[in-house]
Amino acid sequence: MNSDNTPRQNATRRWSIVLCVRDLLFLVGVVALTYVGYTLLEARHSSTVADQVIAAAGKISDGSNLPQTLAPVQRGDIIGRMDIPRLKLSVPVLQGTSARTLRLGAGHIEGTPLPGEPGNSGVAGHRDTFFRSLKDIRTGDEILMQAPGKVLHYTVDWVKVVDPADLSVLNATGTTSTLILVTCYPFYLVGPAPRRYVVHARLLL
Repeated sequence: MNSDNTPRQNATRRWSIVLCVRDLLFLVGVVALTYVGYTLLEARHSSTVADQVIAAAGKISDGSNLPQTLAPVQRGDIIGRMDIPRLKLSVPVLQGTSARTLRLGAGHIEGTPLPGEPGNSGVAGHRDTFFRSLKDIRTGDEILMQAPGKVLHYTVDWVKVVDPADLSVLNATGTTSTLILVTCYPFYLVGPAPRRYVVHARLLL
């Protein structure tokens, strides 16, 4: 009697485990899709707000004057929009590089000048979202930084890969205004990236 029931009990137990795993995977999938959807909506909202911030400062004019902010920049504030026409990249730029900020757009690295000011202005972004297309950037590509009331024109000087501890690329080298884009490298590596991909662009006067 016991020997007859044992295989049946084992089969029932295995089937229960299979059903539990199935339900767990379904739940994980629902949570993941919900998170991705929420993140995309947040990013889209951030992009819309960036346009509104720029438009609120008045009609954007082409010029080489430094951008004028409406108030002291705080963490999380939208400071402008960056466009790389050849790559069809358009992304809002926010102050700071917190995890939430980099979900919404690119982040201006605190401690570096604002775009258009003398020195190296650092902007970071995730390689698997907004900055994925940087893998195809080339010397001579144009980068537009739209700030309240201004459009700043940059051209790419060079691209290189550095160690994470190498912060020399952010060091100011003079009064020239430059834009430094930073993301993780390699682009398609799963897990933490061992190096950093750096794009250097100078302001056209």
